[in-house]
Amino acid sequence: MRDAAELSSIVGEEHVREGEAVDAVDGAIPRIVVRPATVEEVSEILAVANAARWRVVPRGGGTKLGLGNPLDRVDLLLALDRLDRVLEHAAGDLVVAVEAGVRLESLQAGLALSGQMLALDPGYPGATVGGTISANASGPRRFRYGTARDLLIGVTLVLADGTIAKSGGKVVKNVAGYDLAKLVTGALGTLGVIVRAVFRLHPRPRTQRLVEVDLSSLEQVSLAADRLLRSTLEPSAIQLLGTHSGGLRLGVLFEGMEPSVVAQAAAAADLLGPDATAQLHVEEEATRRWRELVFDPPDAGAVQLKVSHLPARTAETLHQVRSVADRVGVGWRVSAMVGSGLLDVRLEGAEPAIAAGAIRELRTTVRPGHVIVLAAPLEVKREIDVWGPTGDSIDLMRRVKDRFDPHHLLNPGRFVGGI
Repeated sequence: MRDAAELSSIVGEEHVREGEAVDAVDGAIPRIVVRPATVEEVSEILAVANAARWRVVPRGGGTKLGLGNPLDRVDLLLALDRLDRVLEHAAGDLVVAVEAGVRLESLQAGLALSGQMLALDPGYPGATVGGTISANASGPRRFRYGTARDLLIGVTLVLADGTIAKSGGKVVKNVAGYDLAKLVTGALGTLGVIVRAVFRLHPRPRTQRLVEVDLSSLEQVSLAADRLLRSTLEPSAIQLLGTHSGGLRLGVLFEGMEPSVVAQAAAAADLLGPDATAQLHVEEEATRRWRELVFDPPDAGAVQLKVSHLPARTAETLHQVRSVADRVGVGWRVSAMVGSGLLDVRLEGAEPAIAAGAIRELRTTVRPGHVIVLAAPLEVKREIDVWGPTGDSIDLMRRVKDRFDPHHLLNPGRFVGGI
């Protein structure tokens, strides 16, 4: 292929190939897969793609390719796994600079040697830095530390025409210029391809305790959540697990210096005591039990939803989810980030038409709130918009897209409002 030959001259023949079924994005097999190893190579590739008007999909670890509306075709899959270097770790400044293809697990392991961590726990094994930023993925610890948008202090991205753009710097207090990092976080790679990122870090907790209680009703959930959120306690996360066939389990995770963690865990156990008997887990047992409260990535074919709601209405929103799922006759599991206003919902064993109907009903039931489809079979995606209602900001979002990617070549149509 002449196209492949042109790309081979940039990255080498061994890093260009025809797309295969394993590379498919919602069923669309890319025509070409290319694996650059430098920012400059990404720039040259996108310049070629822009001139040829190729539709480009960036891919990191591939853990979040299920997010977004389906494409009718993919011309070029830009695999960023070779951009996998830690560029700088300024331990004294609690700052790290990395390339987009660095996997979070390996980054955390390296930072742990210095007693530090990047406070992101999105729960996707194999996830990369670039994909995590593009999806603004986060886990339960966002309750204490925030999301990728809060921890990112600098970014380098390549625009659709090959232009290399930089924003931010290497210090936490950096207010010079336009905050491009905030703009591209959560934009699903539609404004540019993230190639480098700078994060602020946190000291790695020296100890942890998990306070866990089994609750018998949503009323107990509401009372327990209210007591925790109104208290002076400072947990790293509060997680609620519920299933259609089981009960409700609440976990409160404390991390940090041992005296503080021990005292706060004891206070939380007393606080939750009136509702149920609290169990206290320490260190390895706390880690194991905590993982049971947080969902793993969904199996292929699963319907996974992110339901946002007012933080004080976790129990009410869970009731709405349960009512809709029971009414349409599908199984459900919910892992709720109490205090963060987010529910991770899995609909189990649902036919595509029934699952799509349940999603539509949830979107009219959860108010104020929003329901996004994080992953679903293609048949479900073809029946609904995975993002739901766009709101008043869509015109502004389209103008931003036009400015950054005037030919709409980066992940076209996959983002909110068909951007």
